[in-house]
Order: sequence, then C-alpha cells, then structure tokens
Amino acid sequence: MRLDKWLWAARFFKTRSLAQQALAAGRVQLNGERTKPAHEVKTGDRVVVRVNEWRWEVTVRALSERRGPAAEARKLYDETEASRAERLRLAELRRWGTEPAAALKGRPTKRDRRQIDDFTAPGDES
Repeated sequence: MRLDKWLWAARFFKTRSLAQQALAAGRVQLNGERTKPAHEVKTGDRVVVRVNEWRWEVTVRALSERRGPAAEARKLYDETEASRAERLRLAELRRWGTEPAAALKGRPTKRDRRQIDDFTAPGDES
C-alpha cells in the first residue's frame, strides 16, 4: 500500500495531496528515513509524522484502502508511549494559554505604533 494513502486512511492528513506534500517536505519518515509518497508501507513499519507542532511516532498495525471513522483509523497504528506522553504534555501547555508573542510578525504597523504610544505615553496623573 502507498504511504500517502495509508497516512490519509489513518487520518493524519485530511487529503492525500496534503500527505504527499508533507512527504515531499520531509515531515514524514518511514523507518527513520525520508521517503516518497508512492513508497510501499507494510505492517510493522515505524512512521514518524509531524504536523505543525504535533509529532506522532507510530508502528503500522494494519492497512486500509479506505478512510473510515476515527475509531477505525486508530486501529491502523500503535503509538509509542514516549510520543503519547509528549503530545499530552504539549496539549496541556496549549490548554493553559498561548505564547503572547506568537501572533506578532515583523514590525508594528502604524496603527500598532499609535496604540503602543497611547499606552506608554505619560498621562495626566490627577
């Protein structure tokens, strides 16, 4: 079975084309190596998948040609304990709040600068 098809069926990606793009970008490894979307995957293979900040280390348990419900998709792989613990730790951090500066990109706009000036300007302290 093709690796991109398995990633799609296991619900790591919404579409096969997203799975193919991730494979081409090197965000998916099969048995510790970068690979192509058409590479054959078989039971027992180890797959590492990175999607944004999330990372899964799984062992292929079964193959499926069709994409089913999430409960069926979870039966296609076994996740390692270390991977599961790290994902839960990241989820807990996200639950408590995001990094305040994560949304900032580049220099402040003119509007941002005015708001900063209004906030930091000495006001009348009466």
